[in-house]
Amino acid sequence: MMATLKQLKKTFQARADKTRALSTSAYFKTGKGEYGEGDIFLGISVPERQKIVRGFLDLGYADLDTLLKSRFHEYRSSALQILETKFEKADKVEQKKIVTFYLAHADRINNWDLVDMSVREILGAWYYKVEKEKVLKFFLKLARSKNIWERRMAIVATHAFIVKGDMVPTFAVTEALMKDKHDLVHKACGWMLREVGKKDQKKLKTFLEKHAAVMPRTMLRYSIEHFTPAERQYYMRKKSVV
Repeated sequence: MMATLKQLKKTFQARADKTRALSTSAYFKTGKGEYGEGDIFLGISVPERQKIVRGFLDLGYADLDTLLKSRFHEYRSSALQILETKFEKADKVEQKKIVTFYLAHADRINNWDLVDMSVREILGAWYYKVEKEKVLKFFLKLARSKNIWERRMAIVATHAFIVKGDMVPTFAVTEALMKDKHDLVHKACGWMLREVGKKDQKKLKTFLEKHAAVMPRTMLRYSIEHFTPAERQYYMRKKSVV
């Protein structure tokens, strides 16, 4: 018997933990004026949520639409987990449908963990495997979005290219986001630059020689975390003289 959306909701409600919900809400900055303002949590841990969702991977797009439109964070993350799993198993026709559905609900992928858990495996993978020739145009369009989460999507999605040794999208999107005002974008760019360094430190250092002096401090610090103390000091000095 196929699992249903009603059963998923019933299971989640039974596992809800008010104490954990309060602490998680604080962690994800859901207060007035904060980046996650208005988000509501049931208080289910990530491992527990992931385990539950594995029994509901056959939910259809109508149910996923309902989950993504939910006010509860765990429902939205569950929909993304299901989409990611579907994408991995799908042929190109179905993958295209998933990408289209994902982008149509981008406004509901509205916290950093939701972006980070899904964008590399869906958008990143799609543009690397199928529409590589369009990647810069698309990612740079996302980087110009007024929505912080779409801008974070633009840079985190480039990880799919980094792991294959292609650093061009990461460098291009980072340059586009260099003057971004939001710390969560700075952190994401620094994170992806650090990933570049894991694959090719020489290319990262070349990029930093050009941009370290004008990069946001958080972005720079994240990007050089795996450098030696002397190397970190060298690049931070470049920043301090500006």
